[in-house]
Amino acid sequence: MNISISKEVRARCPEAALGILQYEAQVAPSSSALLELFEHTLRELSECHTLASIAQIPHIAATRSAYKALGKSPHEYRNAAEAMLRRIVKNNGLYHINNVVEINNLISVSSGYSIGSYDVSQLQGDVILARAGEGVHYEGIGKASVNIEYLPTLCDALGPFGNPTSDSQRAMIQKGRRSILSVLYAFDGKGDLELWLDRFSQLLRQWCGVDTVETRIV
Repeated sequence: MNISISKEVRARCPEAALGILQYEAQVAPSSSALLELFEHTLRELSECHTLASIAQIPHIAATRSAYKALGKSPHEYRNAAEAMLRRIVKNNGLYHINNVVEINNLISVSSGYSIGSYDVSQLQGDVILARAGEGVHYEGIGKASVNIEYLPTLCDALGPFGNPTSDSQRAMIQKGRRSILSVLYAFDGKGDLELWLDRFSQLLRQWCGVDTVETRIV
């Protein structure tokens, strides 16, 4: 699968990069041990951050700046890493979905990168990170309609399916043996993407029945 970043996004956000993982996983409810690790990490993060400090986390700050450059308010449309950390600091916790999504979210809140994981069987053709056009919406996960206008958005031959704020229903991760694409959205260069790709890969092997993970940076 060819994955690229559009010229418009490159022009407005010169440091844009994507950390890519492709793998096959056994998607299932998270084990008690994984949930214990998940909740322990959330408790640690709740003690490390305040609502005021979250927006200053480097990768989150870079995503907020990218939203402004693309014409989207980072206050009205918070990126997923920021939104989840705000829930954690408010002691509202995060939902338990499945093992892959738990690891996705664990890496996201630990690193500050917003991350999306997508069912490859629901994608078609090449994938590009582009600036969504005026008035564009899609059916979101748990939401009837998400306004993705001007957001940096992953698109395939069928249209938009994911962005750093909210993903579409089309490629959401469901139970069973799945071929999955996970994307770390970075707007401050390649930085420590490789480190977090390695950590993500380790957790997938440990908790999701994954044998091989292909990683690369775009």
